[in-house]
Amino acid sequence: MTDHPAASPSLDVLRRRAVGLWAALPADITRLAESFAAAGHELALVGGPVRDAFLGRSSADLDFATSAHPDQIEALLRGWTRSTWDMGREFGTIGGRRGDVVVEITTYRADEYDGATRKPVVAFGDSLEGDLARRDFTVNAMAVRLPSLEFVDPYGGLEDLAGGLLRTPIDPHVSFGDDPLRMMRAARFASQLRFDIEPATFAAMAAMSERIAIVSAERVRDELTKLLLGGDVRAGLAALVDSGLAERVLPELPALRLEVDEHHHHKDVYDHTLTVVEQAIDLETGPDGPVPGPDLILRLAALLHDIGKPPTRRLEPGGGVSFHHHEIVGAKMTARRLKELRFDKDTVKAVQHLVSLHLRFHGYADARWSDSAVRRYVVDAGDQLERLHRLTRADVTTRNRRKADRLSFAYDDLEHRIAELREQEEVDAIRPDLDGTRIMEILGLAPGRAVGEAYRHMLELRMEHGPLDPERAEAELKAWWAARQSS
Repeated sequence: MTDHPAASPSLDVLRRRAVGLWAALPADITRLAESFAAAGHELALVGGPVRDAFLGRSSADLDFATSAHPDQIEALLRGWTRSTWDMGREFGTIGGRRGDVVVEITTYRADEYDGATRKPVVAFGDSLEGDLARRDFTVNAMAVRLPSLEFVDPYGGLEDLAGGLLRTPIDPHVSFGDDPLRMMRAARFASQLRFDIEPATFAAMAAMSERIAIVSAERVRDELTKLLLGGDVRAGLAALVDSGLAERVLPELPALRLEVDEHHHHKDVYDHTLTVVEQAIDLETGPDGPVPGPDLILRLAALLHDIGKPPTRRLEPGGGVSFHHHEIVGAKMTARRLKELRFDKDTVKAVQHLVSLHLRFHGYADARWSDSAVRRYVVDAGDQLERLHRLTRADVTTRNRRKADRLSFAYDDLEHRIAELREQEEVDAIRPDLDGTRIMEILGLAPGRAVGEAYRHMLELRMEHGPLDPERAEAELKAWWAARQSS
């Protein structure tokens, strides 16, 4: 259960916000509602748009519920616009567009679930109140009847909204049994809305966490992504871990709760990770900066950067603890987990790369690198360099002020040296001074393995010495070739 303080505007303030936004609904929506009423059907704005109006946010997506059945919805929409589409007639949803106004209208539902899958046995309902009962949380179970603007709140959603509370409209065991993904949504809303999860609702999450197994990896991924892009990511992640959901969808995270030895030879890796995530978020930039927030790749890398520690933990003589090569092990674990969650290949590759490099900077503060080492750092980071800067800085969570300052100053120095090298040479796109074609011309070679070896040798020289003039580059190549031939 989350324990961050929730904002609690008064009910009167919430009502004033909402009424203003509802009154400002496009005239086209009023005309559509009037056509439904004239045909003897109810139409109500439902879900997120109603909640967001109370929070003072306008919503581009307008979702409606109605007593009309799909064929009737379609006929009425065609009288409103020629642009309609069938979004799932069997589920009762028809969409339409009139100018910039896009609507989705769904017949009241009264579904039942078989308990084995998330797919409901679709049944149309006969009342708005019954439809709202099947929503995930009370704050999403409010509606506004149109065109009268009558507010409908049978489950106390407005009071929960004012109190910053997430609660299911019906018994949470029934609600989560019907659709286990709602448990992931609770953690997501804890991050997005900064709301607390009501104790009975959280207890049901903990009791039913194993039910998440019937949810597809893609759905879990989508909810995790939204959680990570929210405003209170620590609260959302804590809800996943404390409820037991993380054990089923992201077991590497609760595994970070390593037992801290009595002499505190290593820090709490789980708490450290949550702090690194927060600090990485603080280092994201505005839209014109190099890492515009919210940045999913940076946040995933911060979350997963130390997951290689539990399997590499070793007790050393004298009572110390080591995690040798945890970045290498962690990078492999990261790729495996993200693939299982069906993240796209580019995201998997970028996050894995950052995890593998997050320790590279260690040691710079003790022994200033050569220009060659700086070049390698830039080349190895590639297009993830700006994210690596932020991940490395975020990874400093020591309470020792002198140590933290020393690491910060050292990284400032590294970034300054990267900037200096960029002024002198194209350090972001280092290539050998001789390309493959020129190597073949000089050595009289046809394409083959030897050309690749020569190319790698020239790249090593470029890394070590910086740009070489053409004469020296050719001389170095011939000397290497002669030595190779003689051996």
